[in-house]
Amino acid sequence: MYRLTARRLMHTASLCQRYKPGFFTSVWPGNEQPPPEEIHTAFPLKTSKDTESLVKPPTNTKMLVRDFIDDSLFNPAYGFYSKPNASPLADIEEMEQEEDHIQYMSRLAKSQGRINHHNIQQIRYTLTELFKPWYGYAIAKYMVSEYKLNLYPHKDLIIYEMGGGHGRLMPHILDYIQRYEPSVYKRTQYNMIELSDRLVSPSFMKHVPKHDCVQVLNQNIFNWNTLVTEQCFFLGMEVINHFAHDAIRYDLDTLKPHQGVVCIDKKRTYTEIYEPVQDQLISRYLALRKKVRSKHNTPNHPFTSGSLLWHKMQRFIKSESPSYTYPEFIPTKLFEFMEILNTYFPGHRLVLTDYASLSNTIEGINAPLVQTAYKGLMVPCATYLLPPGWYDTVFPTNFELLRDMYLLTCRGSKAGNEKNVKAVKYDDFLERYGDIERSKSKKGAPMRLMHQPNVKVFLT
Repeated sequence: MYRLTARRLMHTASLCQRYKPGFFTSVWPGNEQPPPEEIHTAFPLKTSKDTESLVKPPTNTKMLVRDFIDDSLFNPAYGFYSKPNASPLADIEEMEQEEDHIQYMSRLAKSQGRINHHNIQQIRYTLTELFKPWYGYAIAKYMVSEYKLNLYPHKDLIIYEMGGGHGRLMPHILDYIQRYEPSVYKRTQYNMIELSDRLVSPSFMKHVPKHDCVQVLNQNIFNWNTLVTEQCFFLGMEVINHFAHDAIRYDLDTLKPHQGVVCIDKKRTYTEIYEPVQDQLISRYLALRKKVRSKHNTPNHPFTSGSLLWHKMQRFIKSESPSYTYPEFIPTKLFEFMEILNTYFPGHRLVLTDYASLSNTIEGINAPLVQTAYKGLMVPCATYLLPPGWYDTVFPTNFELLRDMYLLTCRGSKAGNEKNVKAVKYDDFLERYGDIERSKSKKGAPMRLMHQPNVKVFLT
């Protein structure tokens, strides 16, 4: 639907058409002529931290792609995840477990989803909510097994959960421990950390009146500055897929990476430009990636011989073809999170679950699924250059690359040296730790909805 164009702006290449603010991508008028280069140059570069106090999205500004996405998702005033959920799961007492997963989600969206021009109310259902309480029970059983094997009875079971603002997973974990492992429950501490200072739900404590071992830490994990010396489990359930990424492209002549920057003019027209990498986080990530076991560990990376040759052939065949590769979205916020774990949680055991692949993604390598609500359904968009707060952005996770990055960042070891750092299929994890026999519907049918072939669990 959208065609990218390439232009030289001094040492900066503008590689995307402008997008004017509107309600849906499909009705936005395109304009292939970017703003004059002097306007882009004059814009101050801001981060999502600089804009978190704003009540309206910024103008006359430029932001790195990760900061633009982060601001769009988590800004306290207008971010996508700062808005109320249209369909709280508290209103849905039981999932119809005989239905196909897609049919079930579609039915919920049609019956519960709604939208208006002033307030997008999102429809968000996680594995925790769809498969309660069995999903939480499986996570709890894994942690208790590892805890009793290595720390019990001399140390407490200390748990940190990141991004659990509505407290939907935590009650299931603690209910399991309290019921089946009462001696462990007495030594359990549960701490909640958020992705934004204001994302903890006001109704959070209503979900856990009986668990007094829960503590809500009102601090953004990316602002964390307290050393935790105790050994602990650190949970992130369907969280890292919302960690903002940067976009980079490689110059086909120099093979040098260029970082993506989003320019926002006074009319909130969005223009994506690319400039030589200057950001320190991007530079550190790219330097680390050169050290991983396989050189890039990224499918279709532009430096693979076939892909690079294809890009160069396209430039010769099509005179308007840009001198840059397709965009690659790199997990810089995930890398920053690992640096925080290494610095402030040296005794952690990490448990992550997320999607290894996604459909209907935008153009690019490791590109995200961008979606907004329309007539009660979440529909995909063709670009991330949309008004902040109106859309969700979900990235797939390359778990093989994540493992290599984790080992080098948090263990100081070469990739492949530690067998206890692994990514396993979600189904295999449930087969070992889930109570498959008991997790059936009232009619006795197996819970086939728990089959999630594109989800993996990362364990350390």
